Parts: sequence; structure tokens; C-alpha cells
Amino acid sequence: MILISACLIGINCKYNGKNNAVPFLDNLPKHIVPICPEQLGGLPTPRPQAEIILGDGKDVLEGNAKVITKKGNDVTKNFIFGAKQVLKIAQVCGAKEAILKAHSPSCGSGLIYDGSFKGKLKKGDGVTAALLKKKGIKILSEKELFPHHCF
Repeated sequence: MILISACLIGINCKYNGKNNAVPFLDNLPKHIVPICPEQLGGLPTPRPQAEIILGDGKDVLEGNAKVITKKGNDVTKNFIFGAKQVLKIAQVCGAKEAILKAHSPSCGSGLIYDGSFKGKLKKGDGVTAALLKKKGIKILSEKELFPHHCF
């Protein structure tokens, strides 16, 4: 089984109520499980844009950074709860890999938005990506799967 960010397969669960559908993912194997950590964490769709400030997902899980919306609301607990729910799903279905949305404060792997809400990136993982990596689940993004395509 492979987890996949639901927004990547056309499910409207992105913060703005839309999706990040990647047509190249239309022919995925049938053993995928769509997940949206932010929805699983109790956040609505659409919802205010959020970014991690003063660290990355690992720091959030350790209590040293926060996830804040563009309006300044703290949604850290939602992001942590959602990440834990995704981990439970991974464990139940035996997932060893996940294809997650690049740069997301939940799903980003290697690079995430820097907390300025200006589209700038910093090194680090999103909250869910950090937790899954810690538990030995391999993380890939759509950008890693299809490096020569513009998204």
C-alpha cells in the first residue's frame, strides 16, 4: 500500500478548497490510500493558509515550532493530530511509502514554505512527512516522481 496526498489525485481538500491534481498520477496502481492530514486533523476545507514558523515539522512534533495561519491563528494541534491519524492509517494498511504534496506544511519533504507566506522555501519537512519518516516510511513528492515537469 502507498499513501498519497488526496489533493494530488484531484480531491478538493487543499486549503483553498481546490486540488493539486497531477495528470501523470492518473495511472497509479490500485493499492493507494488517499489522505489529507489537515482534514484528518479537524481543519475545514477551505481553510486559511498555514505555514510552519521557527522550524520545520520535526520541530513542531518536538514542541519547538508552531503552525500558524496567515491570519495568525495557531493550528499546531490540528497538524499534529492529523499527522498521527495518517500514521495510524499507514500502520493499519501496511504502507511503506507515501507520495506527498511538495512544500506543504503537512506533507512537504526536504523543502517547505518558510513561514513568511510569500512563497519562499526553506529546508525541512512538513509535520506529517517528518512523523512518517521517523517511523521509516519512504516519502516522495510529485516533483521527485516527475522532475522534468512544471507544477
